[in-house]
This record gives sequence, structure tokens and C-alpha cells, in this order.
Amino acid sequence: MRVDFVITEMNVGGAERCLTQLACGLHASSHRVRVFSLGPLPCGEQRQLVDRLIGDGIPVASGQAARPSQFLSCYHRLKSWLNEGQADICQTFLHHANVMGTFAARATTSSLCIGGMRVAEPRWLRSKIERIAVRRMDHVICVSQAVSRFAQNNLQVDTTRCSVIGNSVDIPRFSTAGPFSWSELGWPADSLVTLFVGRLHPQKGLELVQQQMDRIAPPNSNRRLLIVGDGPLKHSLQQWASRIGHERVQLMPWQNHVAPLLKAARTLVLPSHYEGMPNVILEAFASGLPVVCSRVEGSEELVSHDRESQSFEPGDSVKMAALIERLATDDTLCRTVGEANLARVRRDFSISAMVDAYASRYRDLMTRRVDVR
Repeated sequence: MRVDFVITEMNVGGAERCLTQLACGLHASSHRVRVFSLGPLPCGEQRQLVDRLIGDGIPVASGQAARPSQFLSCYHRLKSWLNEGQADICQTFLHHANVMGTFAARATTSSLCIGGMRVAEPRWLRSKIERIAVRRMDHVICVSQAVSRFAQNNLQVDTTRCSVIGNSVDIPRFSTAGPFSWSELGWPADSLVTLFVGRLHPQKGLELVQQQMDRIAPPNSNRRLLIVGDGPLKHSLQQWASRIGHERVQLMPWQNHVAPLLKAARTLVLPSHYEGMPNVILEAFASGLPVVCSRVEGSEELVSHDRESQSFEPGDSVKMAALIERLATDDTLCRTVGEANLARVRRDFSISAMVDAYASRYRDLMTRRVDVR
């Protein structure tokens, strides 16, 4: 197969990791693969996924669209790039790529157009625009059952044109990692740390954590809160953390390797208002770590094997704090939940299983097209 991937950007994130794992897996199976990023290719540590693709021999191109005024020139670059390759499959990921990639492919190639739905974001204008693109897609692959329902209900995707293939995780990278030493942050080595990893954005529900700080990390206890990431809320969170005191809560910028932090933490918290299928939960599972998350798209599916110990209704900060408190004070429960999470990720979310699922879906869609003709 010849597969062209189009994605909004290539900074390190869940969708970008999935694309990289998928592209490298298909390339290793002798399929011809190329990648196009609408945005400029990242630099520094954020470039790790691009470097991995190039290192594996996969061509990576960019439309250089750093702002909306550059979308038109990006669109023309994308059309030329697609026309050069004449792929069997054009797979897009994320909203802007789903829209621009589908229209560009339809204008220049005979590729099967497959959209990649990663999140159930209920903004009216966003859904209206993506609905137009969806009508031109041959198929839509969603990251979770909840996102699939969203696509069907909000984007009017017919069930016959919709599949679900979940994310995957590099399990040994997390299961065998050495734990971070909390003494590096000036905390006691035996601190029980509740960890948040993600974009510092209103989507993630961090106000719930702030509301329950005294239960999550009570004064004069061995319990702590660590928030890892960057985003628009960074400054306000830093101010809040300074008021609370760094002996109880600290912020760390985006980290290239979070496996040691996950391995050392007591619990991962993810109180999001909406999601798709958060990679950080899979990474926590692979670390053998309990999770406390809101019952939103994708997250709820991931903790379905132990819903009561690890999830709460969106917005319910009191229940969230109670779950964190219980896991912090019950060693046996913490160990049992972590072991169950590791078993689940080993069973259902390996990289090879995800790559095989995509390849199988692509072959099936190509066969259907030939049969129709």
C-alpha cells in the first residue's frame, strides 16, 4: 500500500505519537509511507517524532502554516505534495488536517480519503466545518466508541463509514522505567505524589484540582501535587502554586520523558471536561499506576475494568478528591488497581495490534472500492 498521512502539526502529543507509531509500523511492513504536517516542523525536544520518522526513512514535509493567513499557501503545497505521491490511502489526523487534507486529496488524487477523529469537542462552528469535510471522506476512524458516537451524532457520519481503532503505547518504555527521585524537587523521598500530565488548558479541568487541594495534598502531610505541562493556564497556575507553597505543589514544564515521573507517582489525575482517548492514561497503565479521571469520552472506556475506583462524573471535584484520598491511604488497593491497569494495557493496547488494525481496515476499504467498480 501507498499511504499518505496528513496531520495538523508534529509537536509531541497523543495524535502525533499515534501517527508516528502507525507510520513506522507500516513502513516496517514494506508499505510506502509519507507524512505531511500543515504546521512548521518543530525544533528542539519537540522534534523527536519527526526525527524518528526521518530516521526510519519516512519522508516528512511541511506546509509551513504557522497562522491562518498562511493556510492558502499551505493548501497549495499540500495539493502538490499529494499529487506527487498518488497514494492508495490519504489518512488525516486532527481537525484542520481533516478539513484541508480531505479537500486537497479530493482535488488532486484518487486516494481513499480517511478521516481521523481524535476528540469529541462540541464547538458548534468547528463541528459545522468538519461536517462538510466528512461528507467527502470515504471512511472515518475514531479513537474511541464515545468519539464514534460523537461523529455520528454531531458530524452526521453514517455507521457504515465509521470504525473505532484505539491508541497504543510503548509498554516496555513505561513498565521498566526507573522512578524519579522526589528529592530533586526538594520533597521527601517517600512523598505520595498525585501527578497531572497534560496541556495546561481549560479543557483539562485543573480548576477541580485547585478546589480540592487541601484533600489532595493536605498541609503537614507526606502527600504532594505535581503538575507537568505547558499551555495558556501556566502563568495563573504558577501564581496559585506560589500561594499554596512549593512544599505541597509544584509545576514542571513539558517533559520529553514522563515515564520516571509516572513510575514514582502514587496516582495520575485527569479531570478533563472532554477527551478522545488520552495517551497519558495508557502511559500510566503501562507504568502500573492507578488513575483518577472524569467519565468523559475515551477516558471512561479505558477505566471500564475498574470504573468505581478510578473515575468520577465530570465536574465532581468532591468525588475526585475522595478517590485520590482512598488510593493515597490504601496501599493494597493502590497496588491491586495498578496491576489491573498494567494487565489491561498489555492485553488491548500494544503498538503492533494498533498497526495491524489500521492495515486491515485499509485493505478492507481498498477491496470494497475494487468490488464496487
